[in-house]
Amino acid sequence: MLPDAPRPDLPAPAPALMPAPATHPLTCPGCGGTVEIRAAGYTVHVACQYCGSILDVTNPQVKLVTQYQEANTALDIPLGTRGTLRGVEWEAIGWLRRSQDGYPWEEYLLFNPYHGYRWLVNVRGGWSFGTMLTRTPEWRTYDAYGLDSSYYHRFFYGDAQVDDVLGEFYWRVAVGETVKTADWVRPGEMLSREEDGHEVSWTLNEWVPEKEITRAFGAPSSGMVWPPLPHQPSPWGGWLKAGAKIGGVALAFLLLFSMFFGGTGWSAAGSLAVAQDGHEQTATLGPITFRNRYQRVEIRADVPSLENGWVDLDYSLVDRKTQQVYEAYGAAERYSGSDSDGPWTEGSRDSDISIASVPAGTYDLVVEYKGNRWTGSSGFSSSDPYGQEISSGWMDAANAPKIEVEVRQGTLFGSNILIALILLAAPWLIALALHLSFEKARTGESDYAPTGDDD
Repeated sequence: MLPDAPRPDLPAPAPALMPAPATHPLTCPGCGGTVEIRAAGYTVHVACQYCGSILDVTNPQVKLVTQYQEANTALDIPLGTRGTLRGVEWEAIGWLRRSQDGYPWEEYLLFNPYHGYRWLVNVRGGWSFGTMLTRTPEWRTYDAYGLDSSYYHRFFYGDAQVDDVLGEFYWRVAVGETVKTADWVRPGEMLSREEDGHEVSWTLNEWVPEKEITRAFGAPSSGMVWPPLPHQPSPWGGWLKAGAKIGGVALAFLLLFSMFFGGTGWSAAGSLAVAQDGHEQTATLGPITFRNRYQRVEIRADVPSLENGWVDLDYSLVDRKTQQVYEAYGAAERYSGSDSDGPWTEGSRDSDISIASVPAGTYDLVVEYKGNRWTGSSGFSSSDPYGQEISSGWMDAANAPKIEVEVRQGTLFGSNILIALILLAAPWLIALALHLSFEKARTGESDYAPTGDDD
C-alpha cells in the first residue's frame, strides 16, 4: 500500500527564459543552524537537518512548530540529491517514514521548478514513481476504478500515519498525522487515494525497476523484493504470453512437418504362407526402393486367421548394392477364450516394427518366420492355465493361414513428436508455476488474502 500526500496548487510554469528559483537560507530557531529551502516560494514546512525541528516558513518570522531529535540514520537517497527519471531532472527535498498497521514504507518528495512535485516511494526495496492527479478516476464497479482505458482493481483499505519526517514539504506535515487510504492496482500501476476529512487526493504510482533508481539517484540495491509490491508486474507474465505464441507457432510447425514429411502410406510387400507343421520358413520380398537420403522404415505383418498362437518374425533389409543389412524382430500373438467372467481376448493379430535411419537405395526384405500353436497340437485342449478349452487350429490347411507384409518409409516416430511437445511445453509450464506463485504472494498482501481455513 503506497499512499501519497495531497497535491498543492502549483503556480503556472515559469517562462523558458526565467531562471530557476534559487535556494533560500534561513536560521533554525531550535539550534541556530542554517537551513536551505530548495523550493523557495512553494515550501510550507521544512525539517532542520541538524536537530530535526519542524519549521513553519510561511511568514518572515520562522516559527518552530515542533522540536525532536532525529536519529542519525543515512537515507537511501540523501536530501539534495539530484537525478534524472523519466527524462526530467528531480531533486529530493523531503523524506517521510509512514506506516499502516505496523507496515512501514518511505516516501521521498521530488521537486523540479518547471514540473512541480513527484513522489518516490520505497517499500522493502521496491520503488514507485507517484504523480498527483488533477482529476478523479471513474468508478467502474464495486471494486474497480478506471483511468482512461485502464482498469484498476481494489487491493487494500486502511489508515496511514506519519512516523518520521525530514526536509521540506508543500503542506503542514506533522508526526502522527493520519489519513484514510485505499489502493486499486493493475500490473505496473496503482491508484492511491487519501482522505483526511478536508479533501480527497489521488496519486498514480508507477512501478519502477530498482536499477533505474540506482542509476538515477545512486540508491543502494536491496535485491529481490518479496513479497511483491501490490502493483509489481510478474516477471513471468510477459514471458508466458511470448512463450504461448512461440509454442503455438512451434506446434503448428510440428503438425505441418508431420503431415508433409511424415512419409508415404503403406505399400504391400508380399504374402507369406504359414506351414502347418510349424517349421521355420524364409521368404525374400522386394525389390523395395528408398529415395530419401535417410528414412525411417516401418514394417507391418498382419495374420488375419491367427488365434491362440503366435508368429515369430525376423526381418533383414539387405542393400542390393552394398549388402548392408538392417535387422529387426517382431511377433504377432493372439489369444481368446471364455471363463466365469465371460469371453476374453489378448494380444493382436498384427505386428509393427521400425528401423531408423535407413539410407537411400534398393533393398530386399528377407523374412524368417515360424507359426506356433499355443497347445502344440491341432484341435482343442483343456490343459491350458485357465482351465477351459482353447481352439489352436489356426494353422490347419482348411484355414490357409497367410502373413500379409506391408512397408512404408519416411515416417516420423510418434515418441519423437511427443518428446518435442514436452520440451516445448516444459519451460512454459515452469514459468506458469512461478507466475502463479508470484501472484499468490502478491495478493496475499491484499484485502482478499485468506485469513484462515474457516474462512
